[in-house]
Amino acid sequence: MMRQYELVERVQRYKPDVNEALLNKAYVYAMQKHGHQKRASGDPYFSHPLEVAAILTEMRMDEATIAVALLHDTIEDTSATRQEIDTLFGPDMGKLVEGLTKLKKIDLVSKKAAQAENLRKLLLAISDDVRVLLVKLADRLHNMRTLEHMRPDKRLRIAEETMDIYAPLAGRMGMQDMREELEELAFKTINPEAYKAVNERLANFFESNTGLVEEIEHALSELFVKHALYAEVKSRRKKPWSVFRKMETKAISFEQLSDLIGFRVIVANVEDCYSALGAIHTTWSMVPGRFKDYISTPKQNDYRSIHTTIVGPSRQRVELQIRTQSMDSIAEYGVAAHSIYKDHGSTTNAAGHSLSKDTNAYAWLRKTIEALAEGDNPEEFLENTKLELFQDQVFAFTPKGRLIALPRGATPIDFAYAVHTDVGDTCVGAKVNGRVMPLMTELKNGDEVDIIRSKAQVPPAAWESIVVTGKARSAIRRATKNAIRKQYSGLGVRILERAFERAGKTYSKEQIKPVLHRLARKDVEDVLADVGRGELSSADVMRAVFPDLKEERSPATVQKVREEGWFNLRNAAGMLFQVPGISNSRRSRRADAARSGALPIRGVRGDLPVTFAAEGAVPGDRIVGILEPGKGITIYPIQSPSLTAFDDQPERWIDVRWDIDEARKERFPARISVSTINEPGSLAAIAQVIAASDANIHTLSMARTAPDFTEMIIDMEVWDVKHLNRLIMQLKDHPSVSDAKRVNG
Repeated sequence: MMRQYELVERVQRYKPDVNEALLNKAYVYAMQKHGHQKRASGDPYFSHPLEVAAILTEMRMDEATIAVALLHDTIEDTSATRQEIDTLFGPDMGKLVEGLTKLKKIDLVSKKAAQAENLRKLLLAISDDVRVLLVKLADRLHNMRTLEHMRPDKRLRIAEETMDIYAPLAGRMGMQDMREELEELAFKTINPEAYKAVNERLANFFESNTGLVEEIEHALSELFVKHALYAEVKSRRKKPWSVFRKMETKAISFEQLSDLIGFRVIVANVEDCYSALGAIHTTWSMVPGRFKDYISTPKQNDYRSIHTTIVGPSRQRVELQIRTQSMDSIAEYGVAAHSIYKDHGSTTNAAGHSLSKDTNAYAWLRKTIEALAEGDNPEEFLENTKLELFQDQVFAFTPKGRLIALPRGATPIDFAYAVHTDVGDTCVGAKVNGRVMPLMTELKNGDEVDIIRSKAQVPPAAWESIVVTGKARSAIRRATKNAIRKQYSGLGVRILERAFERAGKTYSKEQIKPVLHRLARKDVEDVLADVGRGELSSADVMRAVFPDLKEERSPATVQKVREEGWFNLRNAAGMLFQVPGISNSRRSRRADAARSGALPIRGVRGDLPVTFAAEGAVPGDRIVGILEPGKGITIYPIQSPSLTAFDDQPERWIDVRWDIDEARKERFPARISVSTINEPGSLAAIAQVIAASDANIHTLSMARTAPDFTEMIIDMEVWDVKHLNRLIMQLKDHPSVSDAKRVNG
């Protein structure tokens, strides 16, 4: 175990003016607090924070970060408190240690929810001070290095969490070496057989190509001497997890991989990067489509380098990365290369130069924190964060030249939400490079995207399966929930207006506010939405507002309404539909009622949450609505036997009428029964009649009722009741049909 003076000496090598007192104090305090605690390996527990501190010294971190590493488990695993840390080391250190402390005593329904809540807290702490991330990643790295001492089930869970969250998070922060080691250790645990197989193949490959690596390094070095460029050339082997992932995602064999060995060219400055590139491309042929300039367009994690692939010596494909020394440091250590730490709100590096905290990596963190503020549940947040972490990038531009970085596979919808949530919510189309393109078009590097907007737009729920960014997915989910809530709220208003009208009262939201506590709801909108969903009856609201009011409807009243048909309806043309056999006075009452506001039903794509009963209903039918809790209104034809089940629930009966928009043609569901001769081709004949009549079959089931006859139950979509009756007559006239009739429940 590393001694106190050895830790101080490690930091002194790169920071001669180290605050020895702080390190010594943190070392002694942490060792005393952890006392005789043991790790699963049997080692003293204090060896863990000490190793975490050692990892951070390799990153050349300042003494405050090293001290936090020593203290990071004290609040969680010992008797130490935040107040005690604040008193001994200052509130800034206390805040950092608390940011690394897992949530405790919180009632979460699942391990996934607990994982999500811990990730929330971690990211919030990271957004405030990047040192939390550096200590957390070093902590995870040491835990992964000693994972073999854990139980197998816990080992697998920690490895999967590392692969899902911490390795990609290190990558997003630009810490590539950290990411690769975390992936390596996790891969070894999650899939040991694949890890062993890939490692063996790589060992054989590198053994048989030792001379080739030296040949390429020598050829490149000679080329740069010839062009008077000082450049360091070093080879870099592809890691087992990177090889395995590429084989899986691209469905290729090990032999088909062409980039198992890469070469880094380190030069003095940016001008030399492009000079080296010119020398390489004028000597060897470039592989088309394999050139990327991340110097002029850095990645979101601040990575900068030129990538190119050439057909080099021995006709081998050679992958090259050209960068400066500072770019190389950032590529390996990311934000840790800056040695960022606070100094009264500013940030400086080890050399004392001022650094901007407004890096691309921090910009991504801020976007993630914005998602936290939107109120997604823990599981959604975890899913969306994983989506953001995993993806490689594509760069697209707004018409004004603003650069938008997106994951690969992103669509114009993702682009719109990346610009602003309001832009995404109002997106109805997109022009990509000046041409109108489908919204599911996959964007490519350099695309210019112009979003077409409409204030009347509501994001369709189906978009959620198209987008690839967590921000877009969260926003679509939220907009869909709000739209549904608005629908139910609107329905609730109409139901209460009718209930108040029947009681001879005038509805207003102000009357509901004083009785919210009786209804156990936070606000009026909650009441309206729950009434619309059927989770709160209009009768309950009426009783709360008017305690002395007698209930108007009874089962007998409902039966009378059913028998006499006091429901308002319109035909397919939108005109009032008058049922034969009903007196003019009743027609007049129905017309008056229609004008007074029976709920207008258009169809499943209307402005109300409407569904149809299994037997369907079509314009021209006399209809009734039944309020289904959580589902909205279910429409039944008045003759449906299913309605008897609701005779004792008068509060669920809703007056409805057809209100069809001629300009918006829409079919409606209906169910028919067809008895046909059991012979080859009979089904095709029935389908042909239905298709010829401009109806659409939705589902079909068949049952043998006699040796020579088969009964078909067909759910279809038709325009209106006239269309349905005409179709039934055409089926009856067909020689293979014995009988055809409508099914009403």
